[in-house]
Amino acid sequence: MSIAKSLVFVVFGLSAAGMTAGASAQGKVDPHYKSGPCSEDFKKFCARVKPGEARIANCMAEHFRELRPSCQGAITAARNKFDALAKACKGDSDKYCKGIRPGEGRILSCLKGRESDLSPACAGEFKRTGSDPAVAQ
Repeated sequence: MSIAKSLVFVVFGLSAAGMTAGASAQGKVDPHYKSGPCSEDFKKFCARVKPGEARIANCMAEHFRELRPSCQGAITAARNKFDALAKACKGDSDKYCKGIRPGEGRILSCLKGRESDLSPACAGEFKRTGSDPAVAQ
């Protein structure tokens, strides 16, 4: 899986919908689901889905066309930010995070751990994106 696909997957499933990587890794639903732009849609379509292993992301993706416009917009906006991050950080990810299995924020954690080594383009995009609560991990 490419860095772009893995980051989009992470943002779609975790950030825009209101989960954090840590909550997903532990198999718990983050409390942000109760108040985020996708909270109603999550309750309607995916509340009974067991968290972890991107199951909630898959559920939300399966119902994307049925989601309220505000939720679709939040997911789309977060995805666009992560597309920019993935593009800017592809080389850094290939260099520093090779062999790390995508999902549950592992690649983002790897990049964050190497923040001082990142290329200027990646570091700038990572800083800009990482400061946005909609996509912060």
